[in-house]
Amino acid sequence: MRKGKPSRKVLERTKLFHTDSVICGLSALALKTNAPTVLRNEALSLIGAKGVHKGFSKVLGSSKQVIAEKAILANSSAVREWDSNGTVFGINPNLKGHQAGEFGHNDFYPVAISACQQSKKLTGYHALKAMVLSDEIRGRLAEVFSLKTYKIDHVVHGGIASIATYGALLGATARQIESAIGMYCAHYIPFRAIRAGK
Repeated sequence: MRKGKPSRKVLERTKLFHTDSVICGLSALALKTNAPTVLRNEALSLIGAKGVHKGFSKVLGSSKQVIAEKAILANSSAVREWDSNGTVFGINPNLKGHQAGEFGHNDFYPVAISACQQSKKLTGYHALKAMVLSDEIRGRLAEVFSLKTYKIDHVVHGGIASIATYGALLGATARQIESAIGMYCAHYIPFRAIRAGK
């Protein structure tokens, strides 16, 4: 990929990953799994105005506009529930120092969808390219920094990628994006131990 023009093969693969994640999310909601159902219900309790508005987007299976961060949280939780989505591994054998081997999942696509639902200028093609951008950022970070080595949860790379992608879609400046990433890294670094209840 050069100059923001991903190949057709990359776009098709990303569409496949996105479709897979949406089916996983809808399945989790249909079977009333705990966290996705609770988060979706909370989001739907905070309905906004009709139409396209900055700060509002939709949860899976609804046409109602809700607070964007609640929609992102609910949708990300739903698509992640079955832990069935594609996995990326950060290893590039052709670049020295790019073999950290961190992994991650494509559970962050709801960020791109939410941002695009907030602007009449952004289309499905923008959302698809934003998903590729998010994957690209996560992949490059995974190549050079192994979170697992420091017992940090792999979602950190996804958080950084989500901030950059969301900011870019909604017109944030480079300085604003950098500041948001800095605040995230300074205040919210989840350790792997949280998965073991420690």
